[in-house]
Amino acid sequence: MGDSAYSFSLTTFSRTGKLLQIEYALNAVANGRTALGIAATDGVVIATDKKFSSSLVEGEGVQKVERVTKGSGFVYSGVGPDYRVLVRKARKSAQAYYREYNETKPVGQLVKSTASVMQEYTQSGGVRPFGVSLLVAGIDSDGAPRLFQVDPSGAYFGWKATAIGKNYVNAKNFLEKRYQEDMELEDAIHTALLTLREGFEGEMNGKNIEVGVVSKSDGVFRLLTPEQIQDYLDEAN
Repeated sequence: MGDSAYSFSLTTFSRTGKLLQIEYALNAVANGRTALGIAATDGVVIATDKKFSSSLVEGEGVQKVERVTKGSGFVYSGVGPDYRVLVRKARKSAQAYYREYNETKPVGQLVKSTASVMQEYTQSGGVRPFGVSLLVAGIDSDGAPRLFQVDPSGAYFGWKATAIGKNYVNAKNFLEKRYQEDMELEDAIHTALLTLREGFEGEMNGKNIEVGVVSKSDGVFRLLTPEQIQDYLDEAN
């Protein structure tokens, strides 16, 4: 009996020790739009492309970079509706933490609680794994900029710079060449946009790219406006 006999079961390991539904979820991530993040010395940037399949789509209401707490934000690659569910759960978790401790939930704990939710959906009957990987940017309780990746299995990793989605291999290779330990936030934003441009089909502009940044100076996560993104793109040219 081959692995295919286990492909519809979430809670049963195949003979080779795999949970195939999780691998299929990772395939959904690999087919999604490219998203990336870079942790600089004084902040973190996350970015993704927001290109639509048709020019008739009204894109104003579509947001792929989401602020979750005052000092942290998510971006994803994969299945959009699954992402909305995780963002909502993360916000509820952050609000519960704030009510109890009267302080913003540190990004490290936010990542752990979100990863726990994703892991539960790999070990329960009647559900399926979330078809998304997340990049989480924030300032941790020790004041250090942090970038994390959370996968459908519930595994999470800290990164200096990484990419997920359709063009993640080339994007990671580009980041490995351009990343520097002493990189500052402004340089990181430029590098993020240059990395996205490597695999971008068509012309990049402020409306088909989303960028979120959190600076160590104020600890506030914010989304760059289309005008700000366009200014960075013009500088790169």
